[in-house]
Amino acid sequence: MRYEGPIYRPPSEAGSLLIQATVGCPHNKCAFCMVYKKGPPFKIRPVPEVKADLDQARLIYGPEVKSVFYPAGNTIAMSADQLAEICRHARRLFPTLERQTVYGSAKYLVRKNPAELVALVESGLTRIHLGLESGDDVILAVTKKGADAATQVRACRAAIEAGLEVSVYVVLGLGGRDRTREHAQDTAEVLNRIRPHFVRLRTFVPKTNTLMLHQVRRGLFRMLSPHGVLQEIITIIKSLDFPTQIVSDHYTNYLDVTGRLPQDRPRLLALVADGLRRPETDFRPFFIGTE
Repeated sequence: MRYEGPIYRPPSEAGSLLIQATVGCPHNKCAFCMVYKKGPPFKIRPVPEVKADLDQARLIYGPEVKSVFYPAGNTIAMSADQLAEICRHARRLFPTLERQTVYGSAKYLVRKNPAELVALVESGLTRIHLGLESGDDVILAVTKKGADAATQVRACRAAIEAGLEVSVYVVLGLGGRDRTREHAQDTAEVLNRIRPHFVRLRTFVPKTNTLMLHQVRRGLFRMLSPHGVLQEIITIIKSLDFPTQIVSDHYTNYLDVTGRLPQDRPRLLALVADGLRRPETDFRPFFIGTE
């Protein structure tokens, strides 16, 4: 198999076959992200090359691959016809395949019409990982996310209605001290409108070579304390009114807040409340991310 540039995958795809369908990120402007800032530039790999990599994977791993993840940063940006052809080829090669997954932002997902999304589901695409980050339009604008809250809702709802599983990422503390209330409340409201299958929690860590690290160093962005982050979790979990799975599978988080709503809500709130009773010095220190 051939790979170019940084290859990132969600923790939940740790056991998946990684087949690169795109290179880089077509947006590549988010103020908190360092992954593709130094390139390579975004491109869509030729479908025959991607299929050849799948063929090679079949020779190496055999026919019983259970899941495939297609990097890189925004694979949903490729045409529906191209991605569907790749997914169909994977299903032919791996008859026991259970899941095919991509990253995709609302900016590009919203460009797919309902028929294209249904065609992707019928081809075998099962899940999309999408960075909501925040439901607060001010935060989305200043972090240069490329989509407002309404666009994020529209894109995610279209994917869900087509039959895709949607795994949404929330970055706790992304509004810093100044917009923590708006961040938590607006994010919960947007999640209630989307009703994703998974809500994956991340905690903001300023990354090297990013605009937000520059703002932190100049005092223009005031980092939220560990207790402040935990308060955001409480606001979000209390506010969600739909069945979903909360997942805290990331090294940036202060606590492992993982469970199903609504049944695990009391346990999760008690876990976070216990964290709030601990001194903040118990939690990991501030650090600058390098990956």
